[in-house]
Amino acid sequence: MAAGQLGGQPIIILKEGSQRTAGREAQKSNIMAAKAVAGAVRTTLGPKGMDKMMVDNLGDVVITNDGVTILKEMDIEHPAAKMMVEIAKTQDAEVGDGTTTAVVLAGELLKQAEGLLDQEIHPTVIAAGYRAAADKAMEILNKIAVSVTVNDADFLKKIAITSMTGKGSGTAREELAALAVEAVKAVVDEDGSVDTDNITVEKKVGGGITDSELVHGMVIDKDRLHPNMPKKVTGAKIALLNAAIEIEKTEVDAKIEITSPDQLQAFLDQEESMLKGMVDNVIKTGANVVFCQKGIDDLAQHFLAKEGIYTVRRVKKSDMEKLARATGGRVVTSIHDLTEKDLGRAGLVEERKIGDEKMTFVEECENPKSVSIILRGGTEHVVDELNRAMEDALRVVGVVVEDKMLVPGGGAPEVELALRLREYAATVGGREQLAIEAFADSMEVIPKTLAENAGLDQIDSLVALRSQHEKGIKSSGLDMDTGVPVDMMKLGVVEPLRVKTQAINSAAEAAVMILRIDDVIASKAGGPAGGPGGMPGSMGGEDFE
Repeated sequence: MAAGQLGGQPIIILKEGSQRTAGREAQKSNIMAAKAVAGAVRTTLGPKGMDKMMVDNLGDVVITNDGVTILKEMDIEHPAAKMMVEIAKTQDAEVGDGTTTAVVLAGELLKQAEGLLDQEIHPTVIAAGYRAAADKAMEILNKIAVSVTVNDADFLKKIAITSMTGKGSGTAREELAALAVEAVKAVVDEDGSVDTDNITVEKKVGGGITDSELVHGMVIDKDRLHPNMPKKVTGAKIALLNAAIEIEKTEVDAKIEITSPDQLQAFLDQEESMLKGMVDNVIKTGANVVFCQKGIDDLAQHFLAKEGIYTVRRVKKSDMEKLARATGGRVVTSIHDLTEKDLGRAGLVEERKIGDEKMTFVEECENPKSVSIILRGGTEHVVDELNRAMEDALRVVGVVVEDKMLVPGGGAPEVELALRLREYAATVGGREQLAIEAFADSMEVIPKTLAENAGLDQIDSLVALRSQHEKGIKSSGLDMDTGVPVDMMKLGVVEPLRVKTQAINSAAEAAVMILRIDDVIASKAGGPAGGPGGMPGSMGGEDFE
C-alpha cells in the first residue's frame, strides 16, 4: 500500500495483502454492518415477535427469539458487527433481558447518525450529543420509575410474565412466572442481593409445560449408586465429600514385590480394611446420605449399601456448593476430618424417575438457600426455549428484588424519553442539539418495532402514543392486541429499571465507539485480503481476521 511519494518512489508501510478503508467509507461500512445485525434481530422484539431457526455446521437446530442466543449462534465476521454482539452479551450478563432492545437501539442510533454525517456534522459533535442525551435519559428514567418491594409478589410475577411473553412459554406463563418468583424469594440473601446461580434449572423432555415444578431444595441429575441402597431416606443427615472413597495410587512409581499367595491375600485384606475404615469414618458421624464429588470404589459401595446409606458419586462441583447452601452442610476434603458438625440436614432424600431418567431429590430443608426448578415440555426444542425464558425471568425478578425499581413496558418509557429529550435538545442549542434530537428519534424505534411486529400501523401507533404522553400519561404504552395506547402499569406490563438503563447506556456507548472509527486497517495472513465493505445488509462480506 502506497502511503506517500518520495522522489517518485511510493513508500509501502503496510504488508502486502493488508486492507485499509479510511474516512467516510470506513464509517459507512461499519454503520452498514451494525444496522444489518440490528435488522437481523429486530423482528423478534416484543410479545408478537417471530422466532429464528439457527442451524450450525453440525446440523444442530436452535429455535429461539432470544436476541443474545441468536447473535451468539450467528457466525459473524465483520468487526463492527462483532461489537453489536458484545452489546447483547453485556446486556445479558448484567440484566439477563432486553438484549434485542439494546441491539436495535444501537442500530437506530447509528442510522440516525448517518443522516447527521451527511449534513457534514463531525462525529465528535454527534458523540458529545449522544453522551449528553444518554445522561439525560438516565435522569428521566429515574423520574418515571416506580418503587416495588420484595413482598409485592403480584408485581414480581408481572415482571416475570412480561419477560417471558413471546418466548415460547405460551399459555403456561402464569405458572412459570409464579415458579420464578417463588424461587428468587427463596434465595434472597440477608443483604438483599440475589444470586440466581443458586437456582438450578433442570430440563426434562416429556410431560407438558404445566408439569414443571419447584423443589425447595436440590435436584441432582444422578441416581443412587447401588440397588441395595434405600430409595428414600427421611430425616437425612448428609455428608458432602470432596474426596474419593477409594485407595489412592501412589504419586511416585513404586514397585511392590509379592512372592507368595499369603502376601497377596494380606495385601488385598489391607486394601479392604482401609476402605472399610473410610466407610466407618462416615458411619461414625451418623450420616445416612453421602454426596461425593469424586469416585467411590466398588467395595466401598458394597459397605455403604450394607449400612443402608444412600450414596451418589461424581456430583458436579457447582451442585455440591448448592447442596451445602440448601442443607447447611460443609463440603469436606478429607474423610478423616468429617465430623457430625459438617453434616447437612434435609427432611427427605429420594430417588425419583422423571421421564425416563432417575434423579435424586433433596427436599424439606429447613431454610433452603438454593432451590431447583424442573422444566418439562413436549420436545427438546420446546424445553430449551422454555429454559431460556425461565433464565430471563429469574434474572429480571432478581434484578428488581435488588434494585426495587421498575418502569412500564410496551414502549412507554421510550416514547416518554423521546418527548423529554426533544424538550431538552431545545435548551442545548448548537450542533449538539441535532445529535440529541437524533437520539430522541432513535428511542422511537422500539414502539415502532413493537407495532410492526404485532402487524399494526407504525405511524398511527406512534402518533397515538405521543398524544397520550403529551397529555402527561407517562405509563401509556401499546396494547399489542388492540393497537391502542393503554396504561401499562394497570395492564401489568412492567420491566426492571436496570433493563432500560443498561440497554440505553450500552447502545449509546457502542454507537459512539463505532462512529469515532475513521480508519479500518486489516491484516490478512497469506493471500490477498477481502474487499472492504461487504454487501449492504450482508452479515459477513468482510475478510477480517
